[in-house]
Amino acid sequence: MARGKALFLCTHNSSRSQMAEGLLRSLHGEQWEAFSAGTEPRGVHPYAVTVMAEIGIDISANQSKHVDSLLGKSFDLVVTVCDNANETCPIFPGGTKRQHRSFPDPSSAPGTPEERLDAFRLIRDEIKEWIKTDAIFSVHSLPS
Repeated sequence: MARGKALFLCTHNSSRSQMAEGLLRSLHGEQWEAFSAGTEPRGVHPYAVTVMAEIGIDISANQSKHVDSLLGKSFDLVVTVCDNANETCPIFPGGTKRQHRSFPDPSSAPGTPEERLDAFRLIRDEIKEWIKTDAIFSVHSLPS
């Protein structure tokens, strides 16, 4: 069975979409190829790398990409993980399913380094639970 292709979009492609890409690969890599991009990419946030490593997922080699670099590619699912990306997401032709699931931006969390890491952990765990349980990621929702 062919794997589906999922694209996660957020504004900076630094935290939420990067974590979602890594989590989908880890949790459902047999069914999905995962990608991420941003409308204003700024590089992968070091705290995102740290909190993903804590659960055994290495995203240290990931790079921020502009969504325009993926135009013309075919995706079965495009998921915006922040409100801004949802409003500015380009159209991907070819029957692509769209979903929006907004998560707070952990990079804007105030506090000490440990408090900021906790904000990243919270969002990582919320994204993980969503990817584990949302039916859209089940094998039954793959294209035939």
